[in-house]
Amino acid sequence: MTTKTRDGDFVVFDHVQKSYDGQTLVVEDLNLSIGRGEFLTMLGPSGSGKTTCLMMLAGFETATHGEIRLDDRNINQVPPHKRGIGMVFQNYALFPHMSVGENLAFPLEVRGLSKAERTDRIRRALDMVQMGGFETRRPAQLSGGQQQRIALARALVFDPKLVLMDEPLGALDKQLREHMQFEIKELHERLGITVVYVTHDQSEALTMSDRIAVFNDGRIQQLAEPAALYERPENSFVAGFIGENNALGGTISSLDGDRATVTLWNGEIIDATAVNIREVGQPTTVSIRPERVEFKPGMMADGAHRIDAEVAEVVYMGDILRARLKVAGQDDFVMKFRNTHGQTRLNPGEHIRIGWHPQDARALDPV
Repeated sequence: MTTKTRDGDFVVFDHVQKSYDGQTLVVEDLNLSIGRGEFLTMLGPSGSGKTTCLMMLAGFETATHGEIRLDDRNINQVPPHKRGIGMVFQNYALFPHMSVGENLAFPLEVRGLSKAERTDRIRRALDMVQMGGFETRRPAQLSGGQQQRIALARALVFDPKLVLMDEPLGALDKQLREHMQFEIKELHERLGITVVYVTHDQSEALTMSDRIAVFNDGRIQQLAEPAALYERPENSFVAGFIGENNALGGTISSLDGDRATVTLWNGEIIDATAVNIREVGQPTTVSIRPERVEFKPGMMADGAHRIDAEVAEVVYMGDILRARLKVAGQDDFVMKFRNTHGQTRLNPGEHIRIGWHPQDARALDPV
């Protein structure tokens, strides 16, 4: 899968493969183009190949087959320290015996910069991450969030055009992690650098990225902007991995372009948008997002499909309520709705009528 960007190709994976044993491919025939100044996230579960791709781009792993290009230059045989790439890791990777200033000076010394220029760049990099005045501190004297800021400053101090981030916020608590997400995104936009970011956190990817490449089994399952990825998943893996999703199994009973009629396993018939469906009789999994489901008759859109449901449980989540329903023979169908004043109460065992618009139901490959 190759997707061009409006600003041209800055990073290119051209038919890249990676195998550690000569038999099993950890990365299969990767074709990916990343635009200059883009924030691209490689997202997927453990073992999906995303980190291996990042390590090949960094130079810490070697591609078994194919070519990796950076700014029109083949870098397959270029050692990591000559690629001019900044790196940020989850464990910070700061030198504990060095001060903050010495940690930031190290990549500048390797590049032969003068002491005056090193001092100026260190000051600017620390100001970027709001850590000015911490030059003499040791990493052990800093909090986790402060250490990650220093790691980010070290990656930026030599003005790289490309920064790679491998699960950089994974060790932080939820509140600090969310704060750092916005800080990193703001830095990316202000500096105009290209960022390739690896995570298994879906909400993090949706919040920060220009585009997301969803990995599974060594392949990109879908490459798209966050909204398109969430609203229009191309297969059941993406639908289930990105956000919460309802999956109803059935068979395609009629097909007219991208409109399909699906007979669910319990005999219920619903309409859906066909995605990569080729023939009648094909098994399918219908994907429906929980927030697209309505249960108030006056709020259901014209043309909405309606179906009987039984309330199994209702969970209070603050700003929203999450109801687990028994629908079409399945007891794990989820509906989410806002917690507003005068909200209708639902009780376990209650029978209700729910509905959704056919365009919000996507007939995908079977799970």
